[in-house]
Amino acid sequence: MIRYEMLQEILPVIRDQLVVCNIGIPSQELHALEDRPGNFYMLGTMGLASSIGLGLALVQDKTVVVIDGDGSVLTNLGSLPTIANNPRGNYVLLIVDNGSYGSTGDQPTYAGKKTSLAEVARGCGCDHVVECAAEETRAALEAALAGDRMTVIVSKCESGNARMPVIAMDPVVIRDRFMAAVAE
Repeated sequence: MIRYEMLQEILPVIRDQLVVCNIGIPSQELHALEDRPGNFYMLGTMGLASSIGLGLALVQDKTVVVIDGDGSVLTNLGSLPTIANNPRGNYVLLIVDNGSYGSTGDQPTYAGKKTSLAEVARGCGCDHVVECAAEETRAALEAALAGDRMTVIVSKCESGNARMPVIAMDPVVIRDRFMAAVAE
């Protein structure tokens, strides 16, 4: 199962949540599947989806689901100890671990080799870390949303991208409509 297929599976689960989605093709895939104001698409900040999502979870009570990639998390490993030391029950980090930098040509990441992002998250102090196959992601996400504790899910999926158009929406429009969804 590739990321796009996994996103299709989890859409019913995240439809009513605030979602911050990783840069590049993951955002394009989510946008094409179901564009909505409650989705914040990262267009130019690799590695910061988890940090932006945590900041959002810290300042308000709505549930925040971050869809991040292994390559982006590896780019900003400092986010994991920050997440661990600022746990919020309304924060779920879903790391889509396809072992590649999917948006830049599927170059392999170290998560696709010897590095376990689940173990790194645990080593940083994250108390509730779930590692699962892509096919189990929906159930893991449902369980995380039903609980009241910060959860990191590392979903192992196959490398590969669906062909998607670039998001043509102005970044200011993305920001403004997302901020309106947060304020609702």
